Amino acid sequence: MVRALPNIIVTGTPGVGKTTHCEMLAQNTGLKHLAINDVVKQRGCHDGWDDEFSSWIVDEDKLLDAIEDEVKGGGYIIDWHACDLFPKSWIDLVVVLRVDSTLLYDRLKARNYPENKLQENLDSEIMEVLLEEAREAYDAEIIVELRSDTAEEMESNVERIESWLESWKKNNAAKEQ
Repeated sequence: MVRALPNIIVTGTPGVGKTTHCEMLAQNTGLKHLAINDVVKQRGCHDGWDDEFSSWIVDEDKLLDAIEDEVKGGGYIIDWHACDLFPKSWIDLVVVLRVDSTLLYDRLKARNYPENKLQENLDSEIMEVLLEEAREAYDAEIIVELRSDTAEEMESNVERIESWLESWKKNNAAKEQ
């Protein structure tokens, strides 16, 4: 199926600025922000609550079934800390946000993350777990790694993704003719 608009995943460790990026992109581009945490809660795509990590236990099959019809049509910015569960055929760009571990620690501490959850996320960022997941799941040419330490970097990232979107539209309009 040829999509009129692309699907973009914005991923990274919790606290890197995914939601801020997605909200800015949605506002500037008209693409729809699909916050997977909200979908999991609102559409019951989970197997209950994990008290130890203060998070939902996501049922990935239910999640994919819940969003498949929407996402296949294109025009979504998918906001989640994982990306490798989404089929390659759904995705046109994978943005992996990265942040300095000291800044990440401060951001997660401000969110009152339990110590074990905070440490797990710091380890994940330091070990580049989500970047590796993206590299294993998608073709290298659709993956971009961006720093998200400052507001200026966030604005620059949004502009870069908007430029990519305009190029994608032009390239795909030419394919349709």
